[in-house]
Amino acid sequence: MKVIGITTTREVFVGSKDKNFRNNEFLIVEDPVQGDIIGGVVESKTFNRFIPLEMGGDFIDSSVLTSLKTLGYNIDKETVYVAKIRFFEELLYPPLTGIDVRTPEFSEIKNLLIDTEPNMSLILGTIKNTDNIAKNMDDKYKILMHILDNNEIKEQNELPYLFDYRSMHQYPHIGVFGGSGSGKSFGLRVILEELMEKNVPTIVLDPHYEMDFTYRSDFGDKDYIGKFSCLEIGVDTGIKFQDLEKRDLKNLLNAVSELTDSMRNVIDIMMNKGSNLDSFKNKLEMLLEGQELGSRDRILEEINANVDITEKKRLEMVLKIYETYDKTCNSMSVRGVLWRLNNLYHEGVFSHNIDIILELLNNRKLVVLQGSTRIINVFSTYLISKLYYKRKEYRDDIHRNIDNSDYFPPFVIITDEAHNFAPKGYDTPSKSILREISQEGRKYGVFLILATQRPTLLDETITAQLNTKLIFRTVRASDIDTIKEETDLSLDETKRLPYLSSGDVFISSAKKGRTSFVRIRAANTVSPHTENPFDELEEKDAKKYSDMYLEIKDFLPIGITDINNLCISLNKKTNISYSYEEMKIILDELVDRDYIEMEDDFLGKMYKAK
Repeated sequence: MKVIGITTTREVFVGSKDKNFRNNEFLIVEDPVQGDIIGGVVESKTFNRFIPLEMGGDFIDSSVLTSLKTLGYNIDKETVYVAKIRFFEELLYPPLTGIDVRTPEFSEIKNLLIDTEPNMSLILGTIKNTDNIAKNMDDKYKILMHILDNNEIKEQNELPYLFDYRSMHQYPHIGVFGGSGSGKSFGLRVILEELMEKNVPTIVLDPHYEMDFTYRSDFGDKDYIGKFSCLEIGVDTGIKFQDLEKRDLKNLLNAVSELTDSMRNVIDIMMNKGSNLDSFKNKLEMLLEGQELGSRDRILEEINANVDITEKKRLEMVLKIYETYDKTCNSMSVRGVLWRLNNLYHEGVFSHNIDIILELLNNRKLVVLQGSTRIINVFSTYLISKLYYKRKEYRDDIHRNIDNSDYFPPFVIITDEAHNFAPKGYDTPSKSILREISQEGRKYGVFLILATQRPTLLDETITAQLNTKLIFRTVRASDIDTIKEETDLSLDETKRLPYLSSGDVFISSAKKGRTSFVRIRAANTVSPHTENPFDELEEKDAKKYSDMYLEIKDFLPIGITDINNLCISLNKKTNISYSYEEMKIILDELVDRDYIEMEDDFLGKMYKAK
């Protein structure tokens, strides 16, 4: 392998008669002046006598042709392999044309690709096209994972990609970008498995009900039972109304439907700290009742006309609340606040508290919060703020030398469909707290991992704070443009984004200072939604006819004239009413499915056991 063509301080072309180059493989240019220079292949092509080199376009120019001939390549008869190599760092001088190029040894490249130990990192996958280097790697980096390739499970044969999660203190927050079917959710599952391995307290917002780690994959050798809990909002966890501040309640109600300034004023005036849900609702309802009656005199008339002592006292309370709040709270705003409050009440948001979440995080577990996107948006607005400020208060007390025995651990927040929680261009209740964490969370040990199919729709302030980005297959031009702006991917690499295989990912790391091309490891668990829906359709249908055969087999043989009697018998046995036509269709289908057979005789069709 030789350097060919005109060279620069950033990249060179390499030619070979024997070696066919692979994208992202690593090579060393042996420069006699600057020493060994490590780079990676960003583009490669093969030429032979049937494809003139002049067809190389921008990739092959006259300088490359001239140097190939000068170095002894017979470009008219031989197959020639050509690659463009980009160096990891800019050089002082361009390398010399004609110098040798070789494959590096593991020891020469280890410090550039592996910056931590397996037991101190998240093992995310393998660095692609490093199998020739991996042969000599240390034993501690071998057999760390399985790789799923072309639907086959294979042993690791390349260098591991180890993510130093402890460095998030300096390089916080991770973005996971990729279109549908790109392997994004699969990659997110691997990250979550690794966080459970390291016992990192984690909150997962799961609107798709898929981040359940109960079911092992066929080869999975790790059990995560006891390391995570799936909690459904409104069923297993919720919000204790008495714990809400006015700010919290406004954020919650705003998540249901946007509050007007007048509605915010109602909450500021009427909500007392520590009041329970029933007392606050009753106050709103009584004020609204008084406003519907219309005046103090009208309410007094109702009081005087009522003979029931209990009802009289209740109306006196209506009058008191009316006189206190009517002039500062208009009826439309009161009605709007009450409607939003009832909406959350019926969702079950106020039927529980977050104590179980606090306990699980303190025990270093992973908590999966499940529910619709809307209800997660509502609940997470309160929960994330509560957890973040609880952690912030603990750390601030330490810096102020205040004794705070109420320890709360650092934690990670993970969400799929992140653009629904922190969209660009408009505000959502959860956006402000996520933006604050993206900017300030590092200081307090609170980190974000945000996954989305549409990075263009994610808030730009938050996107800019994601120091590590995992970029799976992406097709939309607008999303690729966003990725160009927010990562160090080269033009050649962004051109490949629409064609990446599912599970292949570019990982742009601020700590490593470069982008790595990685194959995500096979997950140890599977999603509950992995069953093909068309397989499910067939299985349900097969079970239906299998059960039907068991019901009728004792009645075989069945003639055409016996079908009505069969319907009557089955109705008594199963309490299901079948018509003659329905039963005839079922019997014909059982024949087609090979459960029974049909014969024609002088009496007509006869259905018989096989």
